[in-house]
Amino acid sequence: MAIARTVTQETLDRLSAATLRHTPAQRYTVADRFEEVAVAHANRTFILFEDRRITYAEINAEANRVAHAVFQTGLRKGDVAALLMHNRPEFIATWAGLAKIGVTTALINTQLRGQALRHALATAGTRTLIAGSECLENVDHDLADTLLVRGDGNPTDFDATLARMPTDDPDPALRADLVAGDDLFYVSTSGTTGLPKAARLSHMRFLGVGDGMSAVAGYEADDVIACTLPLYHGAAGMVVVSCALARGGAIALHRRFSASRFWDDARRLGVTGWQYIGEMCRYLVNQPPTPRDRDHRLRVMMGAGLGPTVWTAFQERFGVPRILEGWSSTEANTSLINVDGRIGSCGRIPFRERHNGRLIRWDAETETHPRDAAGFCIECAAGEAGEFVGMIPSLPNSGAGRFEGYTSAEDTERKILRGVFQAGDAWYRSGDLLTRDDDDYFYFVDRIGDTFRWKSENVSTQEVADALAGFPGLESANVYGVVVPGSEGRAGMASLVLAAPDAFDPRAFYEFTTARLPSYAAPVYLRLVRQADVTTTFKLRKVDLQRDGYDPSRIADPLYVRDDHTRTYARLVSD
Repeated sequence: MAIARTVTQETLDRLSAATLRHTPAQRYTVADRFEEVAVAHANRTFILFEDRRITYAEINAEANRVAHAVFQTGLRKGDVAALLMHNRPEFIATWAGLAKIGVTTALINTQLRGQALRHALATAGTRTLIAGSECLENVDHDLADTLLVRGDGNPTDFDATLARMPTDDPDPALRADLVAGDDLFYVSTSGTTGLPKAARLSHMRFLGVGDGMSAVAGYEADDVIACTLPLYHGAAGMVVVSCALARGGAIALHRRFSASRFWDDARRLGVTGWQYIGEMCRYLVNQPPTPRDRDHRLRVMMGAGLGPTVWTAFQERFGVPRILEGWSSTEANTSLINVDGRIGSCGRIPFRERHNGRLIRWDAETETHPRDAAGFCIECAAGEAGEFVGMIPSLPNSGAGRFEGYTSAEDTERKILRGVFQAGDAWYRSGDLLTRDDDDYFYFVDRIGDTFRWKSENVSTQEVADALAGFPGLESANVYGVVVPGSEGRAGMASLVLAAPDAFDPRAFYEFTTARLPSYAAPVYLRLVRQADVTTTFKLRKVDLQRDGYDPSRIADPLYVRDDHTRTYARLVSD
């Protein structure tokens, strides 16, 4: 396949110019953009949601009500408030209102509950929670000092307060001294071990992503971008919203993704763009074909995790002209994007001098980066898997390559690798294994360590094992990811040692995991073993278990699979 170097050069120049024009010290923030666009595109539709069409002016007025109301509660510039809400227009209006008075919003995964939710709020450093009424079952009565509830269908006291608030923009003095380098969001993200961390995301990052990615996608004011991912995800809450704001376009906002309704909704709403994950594309390919498969206006889609088999089947069936597969993460200071359609690839680095990303060798057995005789890391050759890292330059007045880190200084430092190619340099560790081909196209391989990816979420095996530890009669839980043919990522599997395995209650175990874990983290498969397989240093071994998977024809131990329909774990047996 020919490599379109001229097109790539032009596209990357546009992306770089749009992204890097924002600087940490500038006074122009996301709040300013929101108010600016609300004037420039006052009567244009900003959000299409169910049977509602909400204009830029209307969403700005709602954000202003939030700003005035939360200011009355005592929140001020530099404070943090957590937001726990399903996808709906009020989500965007709420964080925008907080930004107008300089308050950082901690975006909370709506599947968190119990200790995980408490940890998320503690990590964000807040005791103020704004929750949608649809999420109240997650919230313990003593979780927050200030709990503001926004109704979803039924008005609440806070809704009544908002209705009395003025709709004019709050005094800019309330966010005096706020700069683009300050935090806009905290986004919960799983690391390789332990509970989720709070990644810091600045006003500058939001603005740069919107300007850059909308330029690459070619979005304009008449585009409609489908948002089928949760707004607490960076891909939705940052990329989709920032791209729409950058161009004055519209967002077709969905409460959740539905494979059976996606194309009907896309036709009805005039969708022209879409932020995807690979698993969603697989669900769509698996739907029964219809004569209207190509009857839509979708012309460009951006995302990650689209494997070559599904990619080919999706594009041949639905005929979407442009698929912009990429690689990055919420907190990453580097990224890749495939602008010229190499199937299966997440991007290239055609001009190394313009990119801060490199692929370095990783030894999975020793869990170290091999170094040369001079003590420096070694770049991977073509076909060799390694960890993708991003150089952190010393440029205090620029956003180029900036690693914004986490709310915890210790967590931030653990993601930095030093002395990579020269003494004193610093590089962001992605924790992702990639490989590249002879044409320098990169391909995602897997996560390093014990974290695996399932349903677009990073799942920490240690976090799951800790949650399972309280199950009555459980002596040991070894959690790992296993490959499921036809699925993206790895499904969670737990090898359990029970005091009385013959008395195992699969329904009770289902209810136990449902109460303590997000749905994506609950083990899909179970294996009941007589004793744990440990190393000489008493570390749980996973390699053999992962190789065995969940095949009952090769495993004598009892096997179970999670059944959400019957709310139990069903026994797996050989055909």
